Amino acid sequence: MAKLQPVRGTHDLLPADARRHQHIIAVFRDIAERYNFGQIETPIFEFTDVFDRSLGETTDVVTKEMYTFIDRSGDSLTLRPEQTAGIARAFISNGLAQNLPLKFYSHGPMFRHERPQKGRQRQFHQLDVEILGVAEPQADIEVIALGSHLMESLGLTDKVMLELNTLGDTDSRKAYRDVLVEYFSDHKADLSEEAQDRLGRNPLRILDSKDKNDRAVVAGAPAMSAYLNAASTDFFASVVDGLDALGIAYQRNEQLVRGFDYYTHTAFEFTTELLGAQSAVLAGGRYDGLIESMGGQPTPGIGWGSGIERLAMLLEFVPEADRPVVIVPIGDAAAKQGLLLLQELRHAGVTADMGAKGNVGKRMKQANKANANYAILLGDDEIAGGVVTLRDLDGGEQTEVARDVIVSQLSNRA
Repeated sequence: MAKLQPVRGTHDLLPADARRHQHIIAVFRDIAERYNFGQIETPIFEFTDVFDRSLGETTDVVTKEMYTFIDRSGDSLTLRPEQTAGIARAFISNGLAQNLPLKFYSHGPMFRHERPQKGRQRQFHQLDVEILGVAEPQADIEVIALGSHLMESLGLTDKVMLELNTLGDTDSRKAYRDVLVEYFSDHKADLSEEAQDRLGRNPLRILDSKDKNDRAVVAGAPAMSAYLNAASTDFFASVVDGLDALGIAYQRNEQLVRGFDYYTHTAFEFTTELLGAQSAVLAGGRYDGLIESMGGQPTPGIGWGSGIERLAMLLEFVPEADRPVVIVPIGDAAAKQGLLLLQELRHAGVTADMGAKGNVGKRMKQANKANANYAILLGDDEIAGGVVTLRDLDGGEQTEVARDVIVSQLSNRA
């Protein structure tokens, strides 16, 4: 029989990895709720049309990377490759337009059939925040500030850089698109096959091409800033002023783009040089045209997503599990009493365990292996005297403690 392995591009979260992930989620949840965001959870699969509409049928995600299948009813369903489209669908289908503005946060697994590499898996996990119904720069400042706060709280501020750009409003974007098409058409022979394909569909996407030849052409491309109208210039200036007021450092990157027409104004990424080619650990932008493109009422929106796996790779520590108290019973009577004490400790909020078998020596070795801070020895003499023997496994001290106070004593130390 062949050795069983996880599916390529997936991985198991063993306890240490799971604690790292849960630490990130807990920090994220705490910060998001302090910013008055409410949690939303959408299904991990949607009708395929949700992503065709939101991501565009010609994107790499839709044409190459989505996990799409036909269910028994004949419907085309897709495992979510990102979170924003599902939240936009939930906004429309639940009739939430009358409740604007709305601030959501979410986290969970996403799925993309792409080439696995460092920091990129086929099943991965993301944090996500969205603000719907706020057209003013305040929303842009707030979601970026939340992202910066998250990096600071995870101890990653010195490992990441905020890159910032503006795509301008619809008019500015169209003017720039026309200029790009003209420029890249003049250099079409020097572009990669993929960039030539993008020229007719999403010319802005050529700006973030990683192809060496494309990069040489892009280096001479006109700058977006030269084609911003007054409204777009003022909007971006307000975003920058807000970040400056908050002391959030950033660098301008005019090649930071989003490929679809419903993206406008602010685009941003927190990037790192520590993860190889996968430099972005958090990316977002304003998508004022998305919900309308999906059939909803015109609704401004902005948000970001951040890969938990990539954040976890940057953490310098593994959060420690709570150290348990281990009960070591001696004899059958003590085993029954130990089971009762075990349950009392757990109900009192103390992490506790008791081995299923073995003599005292083996159980003490198990306690040390479990990184226990205390062992409670319980035998016939302790039962008769109404006490337990409490051993401090760090210092080695051993004392008798009354059975009726041991739970409260340990719960006060937990």
